[in-house]
Amino acid sequence: MSSGRDNRPRCRSAQVACRLLTPGRTGAFGIIVYSSPGLALATLVLFFGAFPLVSGVFAVIGAIAGREGHEDWWVLLLEGLLGIVLGAATLRAPALTAVALVLYIAAWALITGVLQVVSAIRLRKEIEGEFWLGLSGLLSIGFAILLMIAPGAGALALLWVIAVYAVVWGAFLILLGFRVRAAAAS
Repeated sequence: MSSGRDNRPRCRSAQVACRLLTPGRTGAFGIIVYSSPGLALATLVLFFGAFPLVSGVFAVIGAIAGREGHEDWWVLLLEGLLGIVLGAATLRAPALTAVALVLYIAAWALITGVLQVVSAIRLRKEIEGEFWLGLSGLLSIGFAILLMIAPGAGALALLWVIAVYAVVWGAFLILLGFRVRAAAAS
């Protein structure tokens, strides 16, 4: 039974501390990527393939089970079937999936870069210092070209960037978690 005391602030602080300490796993992921980037990339792509596959199976089961109660059950069935196809294709050719993801990022960077250069040219009439926008556009275009030239190396390079982010982000939140935990204890 309850003692009549309100423990919510302390419990809330403990929950926050626990949530902030869990990013240690993110930092651990970053360290694993540093030690074996090829294995980490393969694992990431395989998880990317497993998720839509498993999700698709459950969607198909849900669609079939709910077809009598819902007239648009076929939408969920279609979503499930597409997930199964995407997941199976990813698991069948994981290297192709990694390259496709890098090329998708490259296309986005190219389009963004071109639009930034165009915007910078149009902004010349409005403001000074528009060359920074143009320069960022040229940087995006250069990044896109590099990814398109060597998508395999681009995939590993992107993984390294994610690893750096994961380690730093995880370390910052672990330190914050210790501070919150100490504050909750006092």
